[in-house]
Amino acid sequence: MSVLEENPDSPLKKRPPRWSDIWLKKTKPLKHVVFAMQLQSLASKDPKSQTLIPHFANIDRTLLLSDELLLKILSKLPLSQRNPNSLVCKRWLNLQGRLVRSLKILDWNFLVSGRLITRFPNLAHVDLLNGCLFSPRNSGILLTHRMVSMQMRYGNCSNWELLEENLLPVEVVDGGLQALANGCPNLRRLVVINASELGLLTLAEECLTLQELELHKCNDNVLRGIAACENLQILKLVGNVDGLYCSLVSDVGLTILAQGCKRLVKLELSGCEGSFDGIKAIGQCCLMLEELTICDHRMEDGWLAALSYCENLKTLRLLSCKRIDLDPGPDEYLGFCPSLERLYLQKCQLRSKKSLRALFRVCEAVREVVVLDCWGLDNDMFTSASVCRRVKFLSLEGCSLLTTEGLEATVLSWLDLETLVVVSCKNIKESDISPALATLFCNLKELRWRPDAKSLLSSSLMGTGMGKKGGKFFKRT
Repeated sequence: MSVLEENPDSPLKKRPPRWSDIWLKKTKPLKHVVFAMQLQSLASKDPKSQTLIPHFANIDRTLLLSDELLLKILSKLPLSQRNPNSLVCKRWLNLQGRLVRSLKILDWNFLVSGRLITRFPNLAHVDLLNGCLFSPRNSGILLTHRMVSMQMRYGNCSNWELLEENLLPVEVVDGGLQALANGCPNLRRLVVINASELGLLTLAEECLTLQELELHKCNDNVLRGIAACENLQILKLVGNVDGLYCSLVSDVGLTILAQGCKRLVKLELSGCEGSFDGIKAIGQCCLMLEELTICDHRMEDGWLAALSYCENLKTLRLLSCKRIDLDPGPDEYLGFCPSLERLYLQKCQLRSKKSLRALFRVCEAVREVVVLDCWGLDNDMFTSASVCRRVKFLSLEGCSLLTTEGLEATVLSWLDLETLVVVSCKNIKESDISPALATLFCNLKELRWRPDAKSLLSSSLMGTGMGKKGGKFFKRT
């Protein structure tokens, strides 16, 4: 008989195993759960210990991650989750603010109070257009323009008077630009209205990386400040807007701009005045200019000849122009743009064959021609495009006066034509297609043909092999 059997009260006697010991013997993770439950029970019994032992379920595991690592994780999430993520906690709210790069300001006080910089310290693109307008809230009248949208108290005044009444003063706008420049030195893009020369000078001195600027209600004096932005590459100037505001940009301002912003790649002039001298200065000074957009211009006659000085220009856009150039001068003085590749005409009034002929003469090296919803383009005027011998892409949409005969007379002279798009041109009839034009269709790489809603060309060509030679194809629309 052993000693343990003789002395049942001995402390060395082995107690019988419990069911919990057997259950937890090979379940190591569960021991941590039991331990946490024990800590919780101790904390509930002793109120003083609640400050020393935190609740296991309320521990924020993201606190173990640094801000830099958590920023990398949040940046990989889709944009649709940005707002929900910012509601998790204050830390996540601040981190999400550091990820925001582009913002449209609607409340000017948010900018001048400094909250904008604190909330979004890494902004690169800022739109101040609607923020520069103060309008009554809870108003039932809304004025909507293609550039701005604002509420108004009453509707018995003109749009121009309404904008002048609700536009922030120049001094206030300049103060906001100074606050923005001091807080966002890495600003790259800005949209603003009613700024002055001093405000833009401050912006140019502090934001050396500013590359894109859109300036509304611009004039010649303001352009002195823009000229200080030496690294500016994309610029949009809005001078006069019918029914909204009136501001003057002339040859003086264009010359100042050309001498200061010599690294421009894209330039858009909307509602600007000027003449041959202003466009010539831009062409001679801005040697890197590749894209020029002219919208609703008020330029004097003869300005087309200055385009030949833009030797590296690749894209020319004319948008919503009531006229092009009524007196372009003789052909020997027009010249041409040797590097031009694309010509876009959209919502322009093509009233004069002489001006349209001069435009095609300047753009004779073009390879892509797009005419969209332009009034007045008939057969006689479209034949002037025959001078552009290198055209490979032609798109016609909304040219209601052009007929099949006028289309054929021009496109047959373009031996390099590869793509033809004809949409909503009601006077172009399939019944008038000649064998020569049908042969041209066969040799095209791409044909999109929908001159009217009743077009049946795609079905009538089935089985003929048209548009399917080699690797070429016929594309239905």
